[in-house]
Formats: sequence, C-alpha cells, structure tokens
Amino acid sequence: MADKTIYTKTDEICRRQFMLQAARTYLGVAAAPMLGATIATEAFGAAAPPLRPRAAKNVIFLNMSGGMSHLDTWDVKPKAKEEVRGPIRGIRTNVDDLLISEYLKNTANIMDKVCIINSMNTNQGAHEQGQYILHRSYPMRGTIVHPAIGSWVLRLSGRRNETIPGFVTIGGGTENASGGFMGAKYSGVPIGNPNDGLKDSARARGVSEEDFNKRLTLADKLNTKFHGTFNQKQVQSYQGLYEEAVRLMTSEDLKAFDLGLEDQKTRSMYGGDSFGQGCLLARRLVEHNVRFVEVTLGGWDTHYDNFASVESRAAVLDTGFSALITDLERRGLLDDTLVAIGTEFGRTPEIVKEHQDGRDHFPTAFSCVLAGGGVKGGIKYGSTDGSGKKVVDKLVTPLNFNATIAYALGLPGDRVVTSPSGRPFWVANKAEPIKEIFPA
Repeated sequence: MADKTIYTKTDEICRRQFMLQAARTYLGVAAAPMLGATIATEAFGAAAPPLRPRAAKNVIFLNMSGGMSHLDTWDVKPKAKEEVRGPIRGIRTNVDDLLISEYLKNTANIMDKVCIINSMNTNQGAHEQGQYILHRSYPMRGTIVHPAIGSWVLRLSGRRNETIPGFVTIGGGTENASGGFMGAKYSGVPIGNPNDGLKDSARARGVSEEDFNKRLTLADKLNTKFHGTFNQKQVQSYQGLYEEAVRLMTSEDLKAFDLGLEDQKTRSMYGGDSFGQGCLLARRLVEHNVRFVEVTLGGWDTHYDNFASVESRAAVLDTGFSALITDLERRGLLDDTLVAIGTEFGRTPEIVKEHQDGRDHFPTAFSCVLAGGGVKGGIKYGSTDGSGKKVVDKLVTPLNFNATIAYALGLPGDRVVTSPSGRPFWVANKAEPIKEIFPA
C-alpha cells in the first residue's frame, strides 16, 4: 500500500532546523547546517550514464528573477513603433543578421556560442507562481512541494563528486533549492554571498579535534539507539549526517568555494558585483564536478522606469554571462556545461507612460537562452510578431525548456518518480525537448 504522506515546505524546514541546531549545540559541527540539505542514509550511486552521446555533464542556470523584458534584451524590434520599441537600439553581433540589445555589448561578441529562444510562453503571470513552474515544471499546489530542476538532475544522474554537494544555488535564497517531495537528499545548498564561500565548513571555535571526535563517538551511539527505536524513513534519512559533514570538512574540494584562489584579472573580468562573482563561483564548482549550479540576478520587475532599470540589470548580466562563456570555453568546459538563462515571464510591449515608461508582467511572450552543452550556437529558435506581443512560430513553455535541459544531459525524460503519496511525476512533466537546437 502506498505511503499517503503529504510532503510540505514546513516538514523539510522543521527537520533541517532540528538537525542544524542539534549539530551546533552538541557537536560543534558547523558544516552540518549546510549538509543538512543533502544528507541521506542511502549513498548516491555512481553517475548514471547519459542516454545520448556527447551529453553535457553539468548545468549553470542563470535565473533572471522578476521577469526580464524580452524587447529590451534578446528580442529587439528595430522596426516597431516607438511606443513599443522605446529608445532601445539593436546592435550587430559576431553572427550575421543576429541582433540583440545595445545593452548587451559584451555578449554580442560571443553570440556564435548562444541560442536565443524567442518564443517562450507561460500561463503564470505572477512572480512566485512563475518562478515555481520555471524551476519545477508543475504548478504550485497547497498539498505538495515539487522538486526543483537541480534536484531532478541529481536524482536521475547522480553526483559526480561525492565529497561536496551536487546542487548549489547562489544568491537566490532557499526556495529554488528545495528537493520537494524527494526530500533532503536531493535538495540544493544555498549560498548567499559568493565571496563568503561555503560558510560553516569548519569545526566550531572552542571545539578541539579530540573533543570533536569524542562528540562524534557519543553521537553515533545515540544515533544507533534512536534509529533502532524510531525506524522511520524520514528519521533514517539523516543517519549519515555527521559522517558526511566530517568528509566535507576534510575535503580538498572545499577550495572550489574559495574565490580568493582566483587571480585578480579573472575576478575583474566577471565584474565586482555579486552576480558576476556568483558566475565565477559557478565555474569553479563545475570544475569540481558539481552537477547543477544556479546563480540569481534579481531586479527585473520593471513596472516603473523600465529602460533605466533594464540598462542597469543588463550591464550586470552582460559582464557576468559573457565572462562565464569565454572562461568556460578557454578551459575546455563549455561543451560539457550547459549554461541556461531563464526568467518567469516577459514585459508588456505597451510602455506605461504614467509609470515613467514602465513595462508590466507579460507571460504571453518572452525569451530564454541556452549556450554550451552541445547546443547549436549563433541561432534564434522561434519568434514573436513585429511588436513582441505573441508567439508566431515554435511556441516553447517552461516545461519544454526544462525538458531541453534534461535532454542536453541525456536524462531519461520518461522516467517516473513516485511521490510519497503514490503519484507519478516526470522531470519536465512529460514535455518534449527542443531537439532541433542540437546537432544531428
């Protein structure tokens, strides 16, 4: 008989906070708070072989939170009326006949590596719901939390590095790091400021190595008795907490989180802001075989003063994204790393004059981007009409976008994962990937 347990956000937070506090109070294991998101009794198996040749190995997902204006970035309309186009000019790129916004000058030089999807469409016009379906491929429900796309990647392909987390989010909080009904084992580790690296990854101050080992021994005895008394799945899922915490604390791979090891020229190339440094941290993490890294750039909710706001946000994106693609390529990592730029929806073609030339939410048409990971570069997929108001060719939903990420990694899109309540789920809700953007 299927387990009818309903898994909610509160369940995960309560369990994680309990283990966090217990580790800090009794062990001085400061690494445990971060590892509490990835621990489970059953070990991750070896990385599952991909289902397609030349599949990507890692994903860097750049999340443009707030709803990025497609007309002012990737889908410029130089022939549109001024009340739609605004002051934006299109500029030439290193690919003939491929125009992008003048706000993306550095990106113009790497467009031969980039595929723009200009035919995105969603049925979610609010931020929380839009971000949710972008990351999880399922609409929000009050009774269940669906896993983030990074959790699906871990579940279907396994970790590539056993000593550090396989799923990391940078700058975006904890929401998009949730493993949902898959539980703590497949959740991501959230990092706030990339310059701080992986916090709490050392023995707590005042706890000597001798005391630390004594506490671990005591904890192991208590755990053995406790798990024998309460032999429940959700209790057992934290049995390996302390062992993995210690393994991380002594791992050479912890240096992946230390941006101080990069030379100043490289750090400057990415820009001095948190997003650019987050992109640099993402590159370091995929070098150390972290499967999925998300970096968030917020501030795209441009109801007011759209053009000044987009110019500011696009400058940050332009520097970080172009540096990331250039750096991955020169290190021989671009073919193995899929870089995705996603956003929850676009902005209205109509400019709201009374809001200092703002643009409102617009789920009907918007743009996302893919680069590296075996994707064809220098192309646009799909299109909108002359005012960017509706998709006229090759409509793509966030579900198709996530299915394409899964396809790039060679993941089994038809693999069923059953929730604790017995319901079947798929990595992209059974959506079809965009296979045309990959070489035959």
